[in-house]
Order: sequence, then structure tokens, then C-alpha cells
Amino acid sequence: MWWHDHEIPIVDTHADSLLAALKGERHLYESTGEGQLDFPRMREVGHKLQFLSCWVEPQYKPERALRRQLAFVDQFYQEIEAPSSGVVQVLDRSSLNEVLASDKMGVVMSIEGAEAVGTDPAMVRVLYRLGFRLMSLTWNERNALADGAGEDPGGGGLSRAGREIIQEMNRTGIIVDVSHLSHTSFWDVIEISHKPVIASHSNCRELAEHRRNLTDGQILALVRQKGIQGITFVREFLGGNQDVERVVDHMQHHLDLVGDDRHLGLGSDFDGVQVPVAGLEDVTALTHLADRMSERGIADETIYRIFGQNYLEFLMRVWH
Repeated sequence: MWWHDHEIPIVDTHADSLLAALKGERHLYESTGEGQLDFPRMREVGHKLQFLSCWVEPQYKPERALRRQLAFVDQFYQEIEAPSSGVVQVLDRSSLNEVLASDKMGVVMSIEGAEAVGTDPAMVRVLYRLGFRLMSLTWNERNALADGAGEDPGGGGLSRAGREIIQEMNRTGIIVDVSHLSHTSFWDVIEISHKPVIASHSNCRELAEHRRNLTDGQILALVRQKGIQGITFVREFLGGNQDVERVVDHMQHHLDLVGDDRHLGLGSDFDGVQVPVAGLEDVTALTHLADRMSERGIADETIYRIFGQNYLEFLMRVWH
């Protein structure tokens, strides 16, 4: 994205756009005007790296979760292998560097809820080989690995199997995503994971009392672990006027709390919401967000870091 005479490599760690393609509603390599994110609009705004979430819907869990997860894999490759896609899959430092040195855009497969894993660490290795590089243990519900945010207040933590899966993710190289975990599960992950984790799309509970948001203590723990909080554009997680100004409010709260701009990024949740935030209707509106951040007094260098540099440095540290 060209902004203030500089090119900003945008990185976003959460969008649900692939589900629309899997449902047959549209293709991401085509410009249909539907939804909030596709490859042509990414190209228009100068997007560089997008994590595409694979969220297995409740009706497939748990028995058919793996089959549905594999359907996501098939759809992902259909989308990126189309001649007009203009995107390449990013799997490691080498492929990320190739994207950054080219005019191509990169996409990464991620998992939102690990029901496809069951309790078998071998499935973590299989999913890694299929191309997944980020995974949360659960969505909002309780499964065999952990309790989700939907179980709060009073949700439990990780099961013994969940602890083993975290350890296997660390060994294999799949980044642990703590978004959607219950409060207790979050702290279990912080204790168990010896590699940095991220909250791919979670806001600040101090500004919006929602169980999907992070408390100040959780944000600081994420920072101590050298992780990143991805601010999301979900109205319910914003509170207040639920507008672009409120998105900036959450960013500013993190910056004021942490006193450091190296642990904040974008986790839009594009195509995961029914009603987008006014002023952030789709991926092409990210320039408006940068403008509002600047008008609110956030330094250009900090905006560059939040829009992509923080995640790029994180990935270069944790990937092989």
C-alpha cells in the first residue's frame, strides 16, 4: 500500500473469505464486488500477505471436521492456482522473502478451531505438510483440546491432549493462535508454549467488555512472550460507536498500555462479519484507517509497523 510516499507491506492475520469460495458463492481470484476481500481488491490496495482462515462450521464437528478441513485445502489450491490469481502460497522464510521481493501477493492457510486434529499429534504434522502455518485450538466452544471463549465466565483450560498438541505445534512450526480461547485456556497456552504466540483477531477488553477480547494482563503476557495482538474490525468487539475511530481507540489503548509499537498488527476478520464497520467496508478501505491513525497523532513509523512490519519480523523469527 502506497501511503505518505512509502510502500507499506500490509499483513492481515485473519479473514474468512475462503469459506465463501468453498460454499460456491464466489471465487477469490475474480472481482465480483461481493464480500470484503478478494485477490483483485488486495492488489488494488497493495496488500502483501493475507492469512486465509479455514473455519469448520458447527454442523461438521467433530465427526466430519477432518473431511471439511480437507475440502478447504482443495478450495485454497483451486483459488491460488487460477491463472488470474496473482498470489502465491507462503510457507516459510524463503517463500516470504520471494513475495516481498516481487509484485506477487502471498497467502497463508490457517485453522480456526482444531477439531480436525482430534487428539492426535500426528495430525498436526499432516496439516503442516498440507500447508497450514497458524492454528487456534478451538473456536468459541469446548472441544477435546481446550475450552473456548464461549465457555466463559468459568471456562476451563487445556486438556492433557491440548497440551500435547501445543507442544507438537511448537516442534512442527505451526504458530499458536490464542484468539477464541477461554481465559484459563489462554494462560495455559502462555505457560506451555515455548515459542511466541499471536492473538490473530482480538481487541482490548478494557474498551469493550466482551469475552473474545483480551484483558490488559493478557496483552502484557502476550508482549512478554514476544507475541502480537491483531486488532479486528468486528463491531461487537469494538464497543462504543463501533466505527473506524473505535478501531483506532483499541490500537491506541494497546500502545499506551505496552509503551512499545512492536506487538500490534491487523486481524481484520473480513468476510467473518455480516455488517462491516463504516469506513472499513472492504480491504480497499485500509488507507482510510491509516489516515485516521495519522490524524489521531500516531506516528507514520508506528503505522508502518502495525500494518505489516511487526508481523513480517515475527514470521522471520518463528518460521524456518
